Amino acid sequence: MARFSILIGTLFLMNSMLLGQNRSAYIHPLKTSVVIDGNLSAGEWTEQNGATDFFQYFPTDTSKANYDTEIYFQYDENNLYVGIRCYSQGNDYVLNSLKRDYRAWGNDNLTLVFDTFKDGTNAFVFGITPYGVRREALISGGGNEREDFSSSWDNKWIGESKMHDGYWTAELSIPFKSIRFDQDTKVWGFNSYRFDLQSNERSTWVQIPQNQMIMNLGFTGDLIWKGELPEPKRNISLIPYITGTANKVVEDGTITRDQFGGFGGDAKIGLGSGLNLDLTINPDFSQVEVDEQVTDLNRFEIFFPERRQFFLENADLFGGFGFGVLNPFFSRRIGVAKDTIDGASYSNPILFGARLSGKLNEDTRLGLLSIQTAGNEEYGLPSYNYSVATVQKKVFERSNIGFIMVNKEHFENDIDADHYTKYNRVIGSDFNLFSKDNRWTGKAFYHHSLSDDNTSGGGQHGAEVTYTNNRYQFNWNHQYVNQDFDAEVGFIIRNNAFRMNPNATMFIFPDSKSINRIDLKLGFEQVIKPGGGLLDRNVNFGIENRFKSTANLELQGNLDYVLLTGDFDPTGVDTISLLEGEVFRNAQLELSYRSNNNKLFTFGGRLIGGQFFGGKRYGLRADMSYRLGVLGSLSMTASYNYLDREAPYSSASLFLLGPKFDITFTKKLFWTTFLQYNNQSDNFNINSRLQWRFLPASDMFLVYTDNYYSDFSANKNRAIVLKVSYWLNM
Repeated sequence: MARFSILIGTLFLMNSMLLGQNRSAYIHPLKTSVVIDGNLSAGEWTEQNGATDFFQYFPTDTSKANYDTEIYFQYDENNLYVGIRCYSQGNDYVLNSLKRDYRAWGNDNLTLVFDTFKDGTNAFVFGITPYGVRREALISGGGNEREDFSSSWDNKWIGESKMHDGYWTAELSIPFKSIRFDQDTKVWGFNSYRFDLQSNERSTWVQIPQNQMIMNLGFTGDLIWKGELPEPKRNISLIPYITGTANKVVEDGTITRDQFGGFGGDAKIGLGSGLNLDLTINPDFSQVEVDEQVTDLNRFEIFFPERRQFFLENADLFGGFGFGVLNPFFSRRIGVAKDTIDGASYSNPILFGARLSGKLNEDTRLGLLSIQTAGNEEYGLPSYNYSVATVQKKVFERSNIGFIMVNKEHFENDIDADHYTKYNRVIGSDFNLFSKDNRWTGKAFYHHSLSDDNTSGGGQHGAEVTYTNNRYQFNWNHQYVNQDFDAEVGFIIRNNAFRMNPNATMFIFPDSKSINRIDLKLGFEQVIKPGGGLLDRNVNFGIENRFKSTANLELQGNLDYVLLTGDFDPTGVDTISLLEGEVFRNAQLELSYRSNNNKLFTFGGRLIGGQFFGGKRYGLRADMSYRLGVLGSLSMTASYNYLDREAPYSSASLFLLGPKFDITFTKKLFWTTFLQYNNQSDNFNINSRLQWRFLPASDMFLVYTDNYYSDFSANKNRAIVLKVSYWLNM
C-alpha cells in the first residue's frame, strides 16, 4: 500500500511538472546601463532566475523543447528591459518581410505576453524576429479565440536582434508609460511562445495543450518583481496628422473632381496606472488597409473586423458583449446611419470623440466612449452622438461580469422621424466564464433595446458553455432575439428567432511519423421562430488531419434545411429572387487543404459541391503565397463559384481574384498593392499604399485607390491621398 501511495505521489508530481504551471521568473533592478544593440553583452544582464527550459507546443505538447530559449529581465525607473537568447539548429531563419506587426505563423520569432494585472483576461504582447523586426499587440477575452488577438495596436518601444552561430539574441526596452499596470502588484502573469521554423518546433515557457490557443492566458507563470515597481508616470502622447487628397468621382456620366486638405489628430493620456484616455478630432482613416472582399452567397450580412486605431485598445470592453452575431455594440457602425424606410446607409464622418478605458483597480475595468458625427444635408441625415458605458468586475479566479449601455441619439428637431430614429438605446449584462485551467469557458447574457418608435423595446439573451480536455471538447450554445429587439449600433443578423447549436470534437493523437493530430467533429444547429415553427436546421460532420509538417487537410459535410424568411437571390447579381416561404434542403461536401507554412511557397485550397437552393453549387477557392526573403511576398487569392440553376432562374459564374504585392525595402519603408476583381459586386479595385516610418510610430502614407466596373468599361472613382502623422510624447 505504501509503495502504491509513493507511485501515485510520484506520478502526480511528474504530471504537475509536465503541466508547467506555477513557473516563476524574476525581474531584477538594473545595476548598470543597458545598450539596446541585440548582443546580450556580459555584464549588462543578471542571468539568474529567468524564463528558461521551454516546453514543446508543436509537434508534441508533452516534452521539453529541443532548442531552448532563455529570457532575462531588468528594469530602471523608466523602462522594462528584456534580454533574449534563442538556440537553433542553424542560421537559416525564415522571415516573411521586414514589415512591422508580422504574423507569428511563417516567421522565426519570439513573443512575450505580459498579463500585468494577472487577471487572465487581458495582456500586452511584444515580439521580435532574428532580423530585429518588431510587433506589438493586445490580447483580450482570455486569448481563447483568434479574434482575441489585435495587432493593430501601436506604441513606442525599442528592440534589436543579432544572429550568432547556432543561436540568436535580442534586447528590448519597453517604456513603463506605454503599458498599464498596478504599482502595488508584485506579480505579473507571463508567458512566452516561440516559432522555430528550422526545427519545425513551437514552444512555450508555460506548457500549453495543443488543443488550446498558444496565446491562452489561462496558462501563465509568475513574473515576480525583486524590487519596488516604479511609480507610473503620466503618459501624454499627441499624434497630429495632415492630409492632402485629390479625388475624382463619376456618377451618371458626370465627372466631379476636387482637391482638399485636412488636419486633425489623436491624443493618448495615461490616467494613473490603469486608465487611458483617447481623444480624437476630425480623424482620418485613409491609411487603414482595405477589407478583403468575399463572394457573398449568404442571406445575412457579412462581418468585417474593426481596423481603426482609435477603437482598438481595450476593444473587448466595448465590443465583447453578446456573441459575434448578437453584438449590441459594433464600432464600425459609427459613422454610418441607415434610413429606416428604404434601408439605405449613408456616411456621417466623425467630428470628435473621447474614449476612457482600462483598470480602475485589480478587479474592475471601466469603459466610456462618446463620439459626435457630422450630419448629411443631402440625405437629411442628422448629426448623431454615439455613447457607450461599460463596467466589468472580476469574479472567481478568472471570470467576470459586465454591464453595458449603448446610446445613439440626435438632438435636432427638424429631422423626418419616419426616416431616422431620434434615439436607440441598449442596456444589458454579460457573465463570462473562464475556469482556472481553462477547461470550462462560457458566457450568459441579456440585452434590452429601447427606441423612440418602440419605447417598450425588446430583448435578446444567449448562453454558451464549453468543456475541453486533452481528448474531447463539448460545446452548447443557444440564443434568442425578440422581434422587437433593435440595436442600431450593434451587429444582429436576424430577429424573432431562437437558435441552439451543440457540437462535439474528439482529439486523436496517433502514433504516426506524419500525422500530428486528428479531429473528429460533429455539430447540430437549429433555428426556430417562436410560435412559428422551424426556420433552419444544419447537421455537419468532419474530419481534420493536422500534419507534423504543419500542413492541414479537412473533409466536411453539411445537411441543411432552410425556410426563407424573405426574398433571396443566391447569386447576389440581381437575378430573379427566390420567394419568402419557400423551403430548400441542401447537401454539400467540402474538402480543404493548407500546405506547410514554413516553406517559401505556400498554398491552400477548398473544393465545395452539392445542392444549393434548388440548384447545384460547384466552388473552388485557392490562395498562394511566395516569400521573397526579407523583401516581402507575392500572394494571390482566387475563387470561382458556378451556380447551376433551372429556368426561370439564371445560372451564374462568380469570379473573385485578389493578387497582393507586399514589398519591404527596409524596416522603415513598405509598399503594399492589393488588387481585387469581383464580378458579383461589379467592381475592380486597386489599392496601393506606400508607408515610410520616418520616426518610431510616426508615418507618412501615400495611398492610391481606384475603382472600375468589372468589365472595365468605365471608371467609378479614383483618389490619391498623402497623410503624415507624428507621434509626440510629452
